[in-house]
Amino acid sequence: MNLQKLKARALSDPQVKAEYDNLEDEFKLINQLLSMRAQAGLTQEQLAKRMHTSKSNISRLERGNTNPSWATLVKYAHACGFELSLTPHKA
Repeated sequence: MNLQKLKARALSDPQVKAEYDNLEDEFKLINQLLSMRAQAGLTQEQLAKRMHTSKSNISRLERGNTNPSWATLVKYAHACGFELSLTPHKA
């Protein structure tokens, strides 16, 4: 079974779908972080050096295994050459 079929099968369960939907914003943030780093052409190690932190901290952040502060997110964005801002939620 490929990943897409497995995902579709799991999401057919209303409970799993509800949990997945609750995590949508977190998934979007992680994808945005990964996109910024990729566009900057940086490895996790290079980004860690720019942020004066460890590669493992970058890895945890990009996996969603941490609850980063706004300051950490701004620092990450700046290290990748981006500005971080909030936009109104679209209903």
